[in-house]
Amino acid sequence: MAGGVRRKSRGSPSPLWGKLHTLWQDKHLILFKTEHTLLVVSVLWILEIGINLWVIQKVAYTEIDWKAYMDEVEGVINGTYDYTQLKGDTGPLVYPAGFVYIFTALYYITSRGVNIRLGQYIFAVFYLVTLLLVFRIYNRTKKVPPYVFFFVCCASYRIHSIFVLRLFNDPVAMMLLFAATNLFLDGYWTLGCGVYSLAVSVKMNVLLFAPGLLFCLLWEFGLVRTIPKLSLCAAIQLLLGLPFLLNNPVGYLSRAFDLGRQFMFKWTVNWRFLPEWLFLNRYFHLVLLVAHLLTLLLFALRRWKRPGENIVELLKEPSKRKIPAQGITPQIVLILFTSNFIGMCFSRSLHYQFYVWYFHTLPYLLWSGGVKKLAHLLRVLILGLIELSWNTYPSTNSSSAALHVCHLIILLCLWLAPPLMEKKEHTTDKENKSH
Repeated sequence: MAGGVRRKSRGSPSPLWGKLHTLWQDKHLILFKTEHTLLVVSVLWILEIGINLWVIQKVAYTEIDWKAYMDEVEGVINGTYDYTQLKGDTGPLVYPAGFVYIFTALYYITSRGVNIRLGQYIFAVFYLVTLLLVFRIYNRTKKVPPYVFFFVCCASYRIHSIFVLRLFNDPVAMMLLFAATNLFLDGYWTLGCGVYSLAVSVKMNVLLFAPGLLFCLLWEFGLVRTIPKLSLCAAIQLLLGLPFLLNNPVGYLSRAFDLGRQFMFKWTVNWRFLPEWLFLNRYFHLVLLVAHLLTLLLFALRRWKRPGENIVELLKEPSKRKIPAQGITPQIVLILFTSNFIGMCFSRSLHYQFYVWYFHTLPYLLWSGGVKKLAHLLRVLILGLIELSWNTYPSTNSSSAALHVCHLIILLCLWLAPPLMEKKEHTTDKENKSH
């Protein structure tokens, strides 16, 4: 009997052992099957802890904007609330009020900005939190094969530099943006709008996501129920900016939300192949703006909404539309990321730290395109070429042109994909048939 018991115990492995055995047998597929996303990103996230510590300890910090940030918030601490009087070594304060509050906290935590090493460790935490939020989005959507996540984190020198070697404010804004995206995916729209507004208050590049967010809100709620959420976003901006608005409202709005700000040609990553006079020309900027708005409109009309449905239907309550509304949750990520990407394509100038504005979204966009013959290797090569373009300093005619070619390929792939709502309906039909 004892022998029989032993045989039974050997023949009934634990569920954990069975899972590990299956993983070992399929080890060559772990990097390609999206159901293993959580396992792969968990390993990569743990590796990133060591990578960030190594970078901070071994690679020299480079001063660019941190001292200017500290000078700007020090002016507020000393009682100056007129935005036109706040400035640092690199120029005037040009970020909204949320930036002031966050970097004031960092000012005190880092002993008035002097303890830069502590600041680097704080930004390493920001980096790890951002990765957690990004990986959660990818794990929820199961769009991208796990091996690609190596390129989303470990392989990018520029992104590590932007976070822990430069201490820019761009990563803080994007961390909040990805937090808001997670909230939208979970159905917490009001809270998500609040966090989104906080992201805008750190740096207004987050407004590039606004057209996509507006479309999602209208689709999910209709115009009447969208207005309170937009009002919340506006109220947060008003509340955060109130001390400065009371002092000099025109000065605050013109500095914090300066849409006509002129960029310097020597820092451009994307338009190096143009003559400087054209780069600075206001008519060129107007052409880019028109192209940006037209492309957004085309995507909203032909790719984001359901075929055959009037765009005006979005303004109605979902229950009162001719075609019954379906939840937009599966499409939220692609609409938001595409909205931002279109803005990047037609930007008047991209500086090196702006890479973080869309870096973590690029794999999602590439693997969402409609060109099925765009092989895995070609997608990875596009990611590599984009990385190379952003790591070429100073930028060259070739690096800028290569960046635009990659942007164009991604944009065309997104355009050639079936309309989002049509894809969902086809999936639903297949599910119904299978039942």
